[in-house]
Amino acid sequence: MNNLTDNVKSSFQSGAQKTMRFVKRLLLVLVILTLLASVAYYFISGMTFSEGNRAGYLVKISKKGMVFKTYEGQLNLAGLGMSGLADMSSENVWAFTAANEATYQELQKYEGKKVTLHYKERYRSFPWQGETKYFVDKVEPVE
Repeated sequence: MNNLTDNVKSSFQSGAQKTMRFVKRLLLVLVILTLLASVAYYFISGMTFSEGNRAGYLVKISKKGMVFKTYEGQLNLAGLGMSGLADMSSENVWAFTAANEATYQELQKYEGKKVTLHYKERYRSFPWQGETKYFVDKVEPVE
């Protein structure tokens, strides 16, 4: 009877060890897959899939954010309406993020004036990058 008890204990310990090895391997694989997926998501989200220029009147440029300070702006794409006043409907206002502080400083010089902005559009933006997926990296005044 003692022999049978030893066999059961040995069998139980062997099974427990195999289960623990399986769980450790499974967790390792899950951690590696999560890391790979996170890195892939970060690079794909940061890819530029469109770039170009937009012209209009620079309505607003400001530094915003509670935790992450970003440079957000708005460009009025419409010209002057029939009444001589700028058309500020939400369809004609384009929101963008200045790519860096140097661009932000340059944009501040042209607030209220007609400008051409060069931008890059990304799939997504992370909270520390800005509120929009349009990143302006160059500004030129329109004479």
